[in-house]
Amino acid sequence: MNQSLLSEQHTTESLANLLIRVAKEDRSAFSELYEATYRKLFGIVYRILKNQAVSEEVLQEVYLKIWDKASSFDASLASPITWMATIARNRTIDEVRKNQLPDSDADVDFDLIVDDSMAPDDSFSKSRDLLKLESCLTGLESPRAEMIKAAYLDGCSRQELAERFEQPLGTIKTWLHRSIKQLQGCMNL
Repeated sequence: MNQSLLSEQHTTESLANLLIRVAKEDRSAFSELYEATYRKLFGIVYRILKNQAVSEEVLQEVYLKIWDKASSFDASLASPITWMATIARNRTIDEVRKNQLPDSDADVDFDLIVDDSMAPDDSFSKSRDLLKLESCLTGLESPRAEMIKAAYLDGCSRQELAERFEQPLGTIKTWLHRSIKQLQGCMNL
């Protein structure tokens, strides 16, 4: 049976409601949020770390952070899954920077990694947002769009970006900051 990354019964709105309840320390809402999203978040973490054991540990830390920071979620700024995915990505990159990680696994529990399909009720909204994002990315100066993709899709660190684009680290930080601001402005039009 092909499972989507998010349970089909959970929409963006229902996940937002779960986060509101989690912010009020509702443990049953947290459990439901975990069940609805852990496959997607594990996939994000694993794609960067390529080690199941470390990915599972990092995922636990991600959910602790979601529990602690749920009150800071703002549905007007991001969808619930985007907000949680950002936490997962950032925590994972911190792990990469902090530690020398063991080699990738030969034996992976692929039941935890599922395809990138979307829940049917989210597909239209997500495809519209993706088209707008692609359009906004084309508005960035040439190397900056590629840099944003490398940072946020491939999980490259700032140091890796500096080496790849042959620019000082400070320049990379400035380019990332300005590019994100530009993308946010474009997406909000």
